[in-house]
Amino acid sequence: MDAQPLRVLLTGGGTGGHVYPALAVASELRRLVPAVEFLYAGTREGLEARIVPASGLTFRSIRARGFIGKRPLDAARALLELARGYRTALALVRAFRPHVVLGTGGYVMVPVVLAAARCRVPVVLHEQNALPGVANRWLSRYAAAVAVPFEEARAAFPRAGRVVVTGNPTRPELLEAGTAAARRELGLDPDRPVVLITSGSRGARSINRAAVEWIAAGPVPAQVLLSTGHGYHAEVVRGLSAAGLDARALAERGVTVVPYIDRMDLALAAATLAVTRAGALTIAELTVRGVPAILVPSPNVTHDHQRRNAEVLQRAGAAVLLPDAELSGDRLGRLVSELLADGARLEAMARAARSLGRPDAGRRVARLLLEAAGGRDR
Repeated sequence: MDAQPLRVLLTGGGTGGHVYPALAVASELRRLVPAVEFLYAGTREGLEARIVPASGLTFRSIRARGFIGKRPLDAARALLELARGYRTALALVRAFRPHVVLGTGGYVMVPVVLAAARCRVPVVLHEQNALPGVANRWLSRYAAAVAVPFEEARAAFPRAGRVVVTGNPTRPELLEAGTAAARRELGLDPDRPVVLITSGSRGARSINRAAVEWIAAGPVPAQVLLSTGHGYHAEVVRGLSAAGLDARALAERGVTVVPYIDRMDLALAAATLAVTRAGALTIAELTVRGVPAILVPSPNVTHDHQRRNAEVLQRAGAAVLLPDAELSGDRLGRLVSELLADGARLEAMARAARSLGRPDAGRRVARLLLEAAGGRDR
């Protein structure tokens, strides 16, 4: 048997929703095949440039820029950048000689997947959203397999060699903490329900404003853990202070306000109900953990894919979709109170969420990579 380690080239970038699934798959591959080497190709400007090296993987930057929907001059510059990226990617593929490539989204995938196809290296793509992105749809013609999160996404890839519903890879620690223990570790009362309000590291002004209006209107029917995002924390604190709610008053109401939650595994374990955007990674974590949710899709994302993600959960009975344009403190408060008062409905929503969750998604995608690489499972 070939004694060389399995070599896997990972690519995808721009957002955590593209990067974290690739890292989760890498962890699963290490469990399945201890003798594996990784190389991650991403952009210098994307989140991956910081996250990937911190995870211990070797990182190489590739030039790439989006061109869909751009003005003609900007699109021409982006295409020139992609051509330069392709030359770098081709040299990288020839030097690393991967047995298989995993692409998880973003324009940086384009030069890398094209270089892999040129060198006849098998490619597996992973799509995180119910409505697949442009790059994944176009590149699927070169893929040995495409992994998708929901059955609804399958039809978007008629030219792929194989389409498999795997779910979105998530961190295994999401299922480790119990509810009471997680609440205690976060400094919350283990016996009172918790409403988690979060919109990621950047935050969302509309969600934060509605949360401030709701909290300022009077006592809330649960503990509230509000993660504002780094950019909005000061604004939220000012808004609450203007309503006469300083840190002591917030604590008396059971409200905790933080810029960002590093331990989202604990926050989801603690949550009775979540109020959040509908990004792919968020949806995956909610369903794996089985957390009922009020989903407020971002209106500022390409092709409105967050709405499509939210609709999948709403149809299953796992979430309530609240359009961003209809969000207000009064609407949010009434909806939260209605759900918290109906324990049977919350439990049904939790069951529905768990029915969509795929805690083994990372392993499923890892096995697709091994199959594409020729079953090199040492």
